[in-house]
Amino acid sequence: MKSIILIALIVVGFTARVQERNMAKVQADLSKSTYGSALLHLVELHSMAGGPVQELIDAIEELINDLEEELEELEFNFKVRTNEHNALVVSLEQDIQDAVIDVNNTQDTLDNLLYPRRAQIQSKIDSVIGYQEDNRKNYDEAILVREQEHDAFEAQVAELNDATASVDDALALLASLTNPSLLQIRRFQNTLKNIENKIRSRSRMAPMIKALIALASNQNFSNQDVLKNIVDALNEFRNAVVDQINDLTAQEAQDVLDHEAYLEQLDDEYAEFQRQIDRATVDLTATNEKIDQLSEFRDQRAADQKQYTAELELENNTYAEETDIYTNTKNEFTRELGISEQALALVKSADFSNVHV
Repeated sequence: MKSIILIALIVVGFTARVQERNMAKVQADLSKSTYGSALLHLVELHSMAGGPVQELIDAIEELINDLEEELEELEFNFKVRTNEHNALVVSLEQDIQDAVIDVNNTQDTLDNLLYPRRAQIQSKIDSVIGYQEDNRKNYDEAILVREQEHDAFEAQVAELNDATASVDDALALLASLTNPSLLQIRRFQNTLKNIENKIRSRSRMAPMIKALIALASNQNFSNQDVLKNIVDALNEFRNAVVDQINDLTAQEAQDVLDHEAYLEQLDDEYAEFQRQIDRATVDLTATNEKIDQLSEFRDQRAADQKQYTAELELENNTYAEETDIYTNTKNEFTRELGISEQALALVKSADFSNVHV
């Protein structure tokens, strides 16, 4: 019996010493933080005032409940913020991707469709303008050639008219010869020479007049048969000259018609070239307007991409900062909750009258 009582006393004493050491450790742990020291002060003041222990327990438990609610609210708010962040990131990334696609597609359309089309239209316009310039050169050259041909025609007709007049003079001279003197014969021969001088060597009348001169040089002009042969030859020559004048006049009239038809054809070609240029210019204007529109759209989408990227970077940085704040706040709440639970355990211990800060 005595042994049992002795053992019980030893156990009680040992337990008291263990509780005392545990309480001392709890006090030491609490005093390491500002929040723990504040709780120790509260416990000490309550102990010194001799207030009911249950009031202190209730106060600490209420504090623990507040901390748990704040921690729960912190978790809830951060979860909501995380969901918002994830949704915003997905939206911004999609916006960035859409902007990149728009920029690439628009640039592809410009490079592979509109720019080549503009160059093609401009090349066509330049070519047709070149055709127009050639057309006007041909027009001017045709007018110059026609003027030259007309001048040649008038000179040739004037030459033939002079020859006709000289033949008429020769015929009149022959008609006055009955018993021609040497002077009259010389005068007639000079008249034929004058006709030869008026007829160009390239004229088809030149051989005929040379034959007449040869005939007149070796004939006896007192012989009427000889004179008749010369007169017939001169009349034949005159008729040939008149026929040539008529042929030249008819050819000149035809040349004028052909020339006017050619100029009309050139004018029609020029007008058609101008219509082609006008249509191409309309296409070029529309193409340039489309290029300007797409270039503006591309630049706007590139600016959108840059803005979305900046917003995404800002959102990620902001969320990272908020995550740090959340983590630090959660750790602080958890630490304070642990300290509060230690303080509650201390208050609930058998004796905390020796609590001193």
